[in-house]
Amino acid sequence: MRRIGHSGTLDPNVDGVLPICVGKATKVVNYLMDSGKVYIGEITLGFSTTTEDLDGETVEKRALLKPFTSEEINDKMRELTGDLVQIPPMYSAIKVKGRRLYDYARAGDPVERPKRNIHIEYFKQTKTTIFNQESGYQKIYFEVGCGKGTYIRTLAVDLGKKLGVPAVMSDLSRLFSGGFTVGQTIKISELAQAAEDGSLESRLYPVDYALQKYFHVELDEQQWKIVKNGGFLLPSEISDTKIVKQIVLMYRDEARCIYRYNEDEKRYQPEQMIDLT
Repeated sequence: MRRIGHSGTLDPNVDGVLPICVGKATKVVNYLMDSGKVYIGEITLGFSTTTEDLDGETVEKRALLKPFTSEEINDKMRELTGDLVQIPPMYSAIKVKGRRLYDYARAGDPVERPKRNIHIEYFKQTKTTIFNQESGYQKIYFEVGCGKGTYIRTLAVDLGKKLGVPAVMSDLSRLFSGGFTVGQTIKISELAQAAEDGSLESRLYPVDYALQKYFHVELDEQQWKIVKNGGFLLPSEISDTKIVKQIVLMYRDEARCIYRYNEDEKRYQPEQMIDLT
Protein backbone atom coordinates (compact mmCIF):
# COMPACT_ATOMS: atom_id res chain seq x y z
CA MET A 1 0.00 0.00 0.00
CA ARG A 2 1.43 3.37 -1.01
CA ARG A 3 -1.13 5.50 0.81
CA ILE A 4 -2.27 5.17 4.40
CA GLY A 5 -4.06 7.49 6.79
CA HIS A 6 -5.98 7.49 10.06
CA SER A 7 -9.01 9.35 11.35
CA GLY A 8 -7.74 11.07 14.46
CA THR A 9 -5.32 9.80 17.08
CA LEU A 10 -5.29 7.94 20.38
CA ASP A 11 -3.19 9.12 23.32
CA PRO A 12 -0.62 6.54 24.54
CA ASN A 13 -2.73 5.66 27.60
CA VAL A 14 -5.99 5.29 25.63
CA ASP A 15 -7.18 2.18 23.82
CA GLY A 16 -10.04 1.46 21.44
CA VAL A 17 -11.17 2.20 17.89
CA LEU A 18 -8.80 3.92 15.44
CA PRO A 19 -9.96 3.55 11.82
CA ILE A 20 -7.04 3.14 9.39
CA CYS A 21 -7.55 4.02 5.73
CA VAL A 22 -5.43 2.49 2.99
CA GLY A 23 -5.23 3.14 -0.74
CA LYS A 24 -8.21 5.00 -2.18
CA ALA A 25 -9.91 4.98 1.25
CA THR A 26 -7.49 7.72 2.35
CA LYS A 27 -9.69 10.10 0.36
CA VAL A 28 -12.53 9.71 2.88
CA VAL A 29 -10.56 10.26 6.10
CA ASN A 30 -12.18 13.65 6.73
CA TYR A 31 -15.64 12.14 6.31
CA LEU A 32 -14.81 9.46 8.85
CA MET A 33 -13.81 12.11 11.36
CA ASP A 34 -17.22 13.76 10.97
CA SER A 35 -19.01 10.60 12.14
CA GLY A 36 -18.55 11.26 15.86
CA LYS A 37 -16.98 9.21 18.64
CA VAL A 38 -18.07 7.40 21.79
CA TYR A 39 -15.85 6.88 24.83
CA ILE A 40 -16.12 5.22 28.22
CA GLY A 41 -13.77 6.10 31.02
CA GLU A 42 -13.05 7.18 34.54
CA ILE A 43 -12.57 10.60 36.11
CA THR A 44 -10.85 11.02 39.47
CA LEU A 45 -11.76 14.01 41.62
CA GLY A 46 -9.28 15.31 44.19
CA PHE A 47 -6.12 16.10 42.25
CA SER A 48 -4.97 17.55 38.92
CA THR A 49 -1.91 17.05 36.69
CA THR A 50 0.04 18.91 34.02
CA THR A 51 -1.31 16.62 31.27
CA GLU A 52 -4.89 16.32 32.59
CA ASP A 53 -4.41 12.53 32.84
CA LEU A 54 -2.28 10.17 34.93
CA ASP A 55 0.85 10.66 32.79
CA GLY A 56 1.63 14.13 34.08
CA GLU A 57 3.04 15.60 37.25
CA THR A 58 0.66 16.48 40.05
CA VAL A 59 -0.30 20.16 40.09
CA GLU A 60 -2.83 20.28 42.92
CA LYS A 61 -4.15 17.93 45.57
CA ARG A 62 -7.36 18.68 47.41
CA ALA A 63 -8.98 15.79 49.22
CA LEU A 64 -12.77 15.72 49.27
CA LEU A 65 -14.33 15.82 52.73
CA LYS A 66 -17.37 14.00 51.41
CA PRO A 67 -18.40 12.56 48.03
CA PHE A 68 -20.57 14.36 45.53
CA THR A 69 -24.00 12.82 45.07
CA SER A 70 -25.02 11.23 41.79
CA GLU A 71 -27.55 14.03 41.28
CA GLU A 72 -24.89 16.72 41.74
CA ILE A 73 -22.62 15.02 39.22
CA ASN A 74 -25.42 14.48 36.70
CA ASP A 75 -26.43 18.14 36.91
CA LYS A 76 -22.90 19.30 36.06
CA MET A 77 -22.55 16.71 33.29
CA ARG A 78 -25.70 18.07 31.66
CA GLU A 79 -24.14 21.55 31.70
CA LEU A 80 -21.28 20.12 29.62
CA THR A 81 -23.44 18.93 26.72
CA GLY A 82 -24.42 20.58 23.45
CA ASP A 83 -22.29 23.10 21.59
CA LEU A 84 -19.34 24.17 23.74
CA VAL A 85 -16.06 26.07 23.49
CA GLN A 86 -13.05 24.10 24.72
CA ILE A 87 -9.44 25.12 25.34
CA PRO A 88 -7.21 22.14 24.47
CA PRO A 89 -4.58 20.88 26.94
CA MET A 90 -1.01 22.15 26.76
CA TYR A 91 0.17 18.59 26.26
CA SER A 92 -1.47 18.10 22.87
CA ALA A 93 -0.35 17.95 19.25
CA ILE A 94 -2.18 21.09 18.14
CA LYS A 95 0.11 23.51 16.32
CA VAL A 96 0.40 27.19 17.21
CA LYS A 97 2.77 29.29 15.08
CA GLY A 98 4.33 26.14 13.67
CA ARG A 99 5.03 24.46 17.02
CA ARG A 100 3.13 21.72 18.83
CA LEU A 101 1.58 22.75 22.12
CA TYR A 102 3.47 20.00 23.93
CA ASP A 103 6.73 21.55 22.68
CA TYR A 104 5.76 24.85 24.32
CA ALA A 105 4.85 22.97 27.51
CA ARG A 106 8.12 21.03 27.69
CA ALA A 107 10.16 24.17 27.04
CA GLY A 108 8.18 26.19 29.57
CA ASP A 109 7.33 28.78 26.92
CA PRO A 110 4.06 30.70 27.33
CA VAL A 111 1.54 30.50 24.49
CA GLU A 112 -2.11 31.34 24.00
CA ARG A 113 -4.05 28.19 23.23
CA PRO A 114 -6.67 28.48 20.50
CA LYS A 115 -10.28 27.92 21.53
CA ARG A 116 -12.17 25.18 19.70
CA ASN A 117 -15.86 24.74 19.04
CA ILE A 118 -16.93 21.22 20.02
CA HIS A 119 -20.16 19.29 20.38
CA ILE A 120 -21.03 16.90 23.21
CA GLU A 121 -24.03 14.76 22.29
CA TYR A 122 -24.30 13.25 25.76
CA PHE A 123 -22.22 12.89 28.92
CA LYS A 124 -23.48 10.45 31.53
CA GLN A 125 -22.49 8.18 34.39
CA THR A 126 -22.35 4.45 33.73
CA LYS A 127 -22.20 3.13 37.28
CA THR A 128 -22.09 4.21 40.91
CA THR A 129 -19.17 6.41 41.93
CA ILE A 130 -16.55 5.19 44.38
CA PHE A 131 -15.29 7.41 47.20
CA ASN A 132 -12.05 6.57 49.01
CA GLN A 133 -12.39 7.92 52.53
CA GLU A 134 -8.66 7.59 53.20
CA SER A 135 -7.38 9.47 50.12
CA GLY A 136 -10.36 11.76 49.71
CA TYR A 137 -10.57 10.89 46.00
CA GLN A 138 -13.81 10.11 44.18
CA LYS A 139 -14.01 8.12 40.95
CA ILE A 140 -16.70 8.83 38.36
CA TYR A 141 -17.41 6.30 35.61
CA PHE A 142 -18.77 7.82 32.43
CA GLU A 143 -19.72 7.49 28.79
CA VAL A 144 -19.60 10.39 26.34
CA GLY A 145 -20.69 10.83 22.75
CA CYS A 146 -18.93 13.72 21.01
CA GLY A 147 -17.92 15.31 17.74
CA LYS A 148 -14.45 15.67 16.29
CA GLY A 149 -11.81 17.76 18.02
CA THR A 150 -13.00 17.01 21.55
CA TYR A 151 -10.41 16.40 24.25
CA ILE A 152 -11.92 14.07 26.85
CA ARG A 153 -9.07 14.91 29.23
CA THR A 154 -10.18 18.52 29.18
CA LEU A 155 -13.82 17.51 29.57
CA ALA A 156 -12.84 15.65 32.75
CA VAL A 157 -11.01 18.72 34.08
CA ASP A 158 -13.97 20.94 33.18
CA LEU A 159 -16.33 18.66 35.11
CA GLY A 160 -14.06 19.07 38.12
CA LYS A 161 -14.19 22.85 37.69
CA LYS A 162 -17.99 22.70 37.59
CA LEU A 163 -17.91 20.78 40.87
CA GLY A 164 -15.27 23.10 42.32
CA VAL A 165 -12.48 20.52 42.71
CA PRO A 166 -9.36 19.44 40.78
CA ALA A 167 -9.84 16.45 38.47
CA VAL A 168 -8.05 14.20 35.99
CA MET A 169 -9.04 11.66 33.39
CA SER A 170 -7.81 8.42 34.96
CA ASP A 171 -8.92 5.90 32.31
CA LEU A 172 -10.31 6.05 28.76
CA SER A 173 -11.36 3.72 25.94
CA ARG A 174 -12.84 4.65 22.58
CA LEU A 175 -15.84 2.45 21.75
CA PHE A 176 -16.93 3.99 18.46
CA SER A 177 -15.32 6.09 15.73
CA GLY A 178 -15.99 6.66 12.05
CA GLY A 179 -18.93 4.26 12.00
CA PHE A 180 -16.90 1.41 13.50
CA THR A 181 -17.43 -0.23 16.89
CA VAL A 182 -14.76 -1.76 19.10
CA GLY A 183 -16.13 -5.20 18.22
CA GLN A 184 -15.07 -4.66 14.60
CA THR A 185 -11.47 -3.85 15.40
CA ILE A 186 -8.36 -5.99 15.28
CA LYS A 187 -5.20 -5.57 17.33
CA ILE A 188 -2.01 -4.28 15.74
CA SER A 189 -0.41 -7.66 16.37
CA GLU A 190 -3.26 -9.34 14.46
CA LEU A 191 -2.85 -6.82 11.65
CA ALA A 192 0.82 -7.69 11.31
CA GLN A 193 -0.01 -11.39 11.29
CA ALA A 194 -2.68 -10.89 8.62
CA ALA A 195 -0.16 -9.06 6.43
CA GLU A 196 2.30 -11.89 6.92
CA ASP A 197 -0.08 -14.73 6.09
CA GLY A 198 -1.74 -12.93 3.18
CA SER A 199 -5.18 -12.51 4.75
CA LEU A 200 -5.02 -8.72 5.18
CA GLU A 201 -7.27 -8.01 2.19
CA SER A 202 -10.10 -10.02 3.77
CA ARG A 203 -9.96 -7.86 6.91
CA LEU A 204 -10.60 -4.62 5.02
CA TYR A 205 -14.00 -2.93 4.78
CA PRO A 206 -15.21 -1.38 1.51
CA VAL A 207 -14.92 2.39 1.22
CA ASP A 208 -18.68 2.93 1.22
CA TYR A 209 -18.93 1.34 4.68
CA ALA A 210 -17.12 4.36 6.07
CA LEU A 211 -19.69 6.58 4.37
CA GLN A 212 -22.81 4.78 5.55
CA LYS A 213 -24.28 7.84 7.28
CA TYR A 214 -24.55 9.59 3.89
CA PHE A 215 -27.27 9.10 1.30
CA HIS A 216 -26.17 6.63 -1.42
CA VAL A 217 -27.24 6.62 -5.08
CA GLU A 218 -26.43 3.91 -7.63
CA LEU A 219 -25.57 5.44 -11.01
CA ASP A 220 -26.62 4.08 -14.37
CA GLU A 221 -24.23 3.98 -17.35
CA GLN A 222 -25.19 7.41 -18.67
CA GLN A 223 -24.87 9.08 -15.26
CA TRP A 224 -21.53 7.36 -14.71
CA LYS A 225 -20.14 8.86 -17.92
CA ILE A 226 -21.14 12.33 -16.69
CA VAL A 227 -19.64 11.80 -13.25
CA LYS A 228 -16.37 10.38 -14.59
CA ASN A 229 -15.82 13.67 -16.38
CA GLY A 230 -16.65 15.76 -13.32
CA GLY A 231 -20.08 16.75 -14.59
CA PHE A 232 -23.01 18.12 -12.63
CA LEU A 233 -26.21 16.27 -11.75
CA LEU A 234 -29.66 17.68 -11.13
CA PRO A 235 -31.65 16.45 -8.12
CA SER A 236 -34.31 15.07 -10.47
CA GLU A 237 -31.66 12.94 -12.17
CA ILE A 238 -30.59 11.29 -8.95
CA SER A 239 -33.55 10.61 -6.71
CA ASP A 240 -37.15 11.42 -5.94
CA THR A 241 -36.29 11.95 -2.29
CA LYS A 242 -35.60 15.29 -0.64
CA ILE A 243 -32.42 17.18 -1.45
CA VAL A 244 -29.53 16.35 0.88
CA LYS A 245 -26.29 18.23 1.50
CA GLN A 246 -23.96 15.42 0.37
CA ILE A 247 -24.46 12.17 -1.49
CA VAL A 248 -22.26 9.16 -2.16
CA LEU A 249 -22.41 8.11 -5.80
CA MET A 250 -22.06 4.38 -6.38
CA TYR A 251 -21.29 2.53 -9.59
CA ARG A 252 -21.25 -1.25 -9.83
CA ASP A 253 -21.73 -1.41 -6.05
CA GLU A 254 -18.60 0.62 -5.26
CA ALA A 255 -18.31 4.16 -3.88
CA ARG A 256 -16.92 6.34 -6.66
CA CYS A 257 -17.27 9.92 -5.42
CA ILE A 258 -19.03 12.32 -3.10
CA TYR A 259 -21.13 15.14 -4.52
CA ARG A 260 -22.33 18.24 -2.68
CA TYR A 261 -25.52 20.16 -3.39
CA ASN A 262 -24.94 23.72 -4.61
CA GLU A 263 -27.81 25.88 -3.32
CA ASP A 264 -27.12 28.70 -5.76
CA GLU A 265 -26.88 26.50 -8.85
CA LYS A 266 -29.58 24.04 -7.68
CA ARG A 267 -27.48 21.05 -8.66
CA TYR A 268 -25.03 18.49 -7.30
CA GLN A 269 -21.36 19.00 -8.06
CA PRO A 270 -18.14 17.07 -7.30
CA GLU A 271 -16.68 17.39 -3.82
CA GLN A 272 -14.42 14.34 -3.49
CA MET A 273 -13.47 11.84 -6.17
CA ILE A 274 -12.69 8.37 -4.79
CA ASP A 275 -12.36 5.89 -7.65
CA LEU A 276 -13.04 6.73 -11.30
CA THR A 277 -11.60 3.54 -12.81
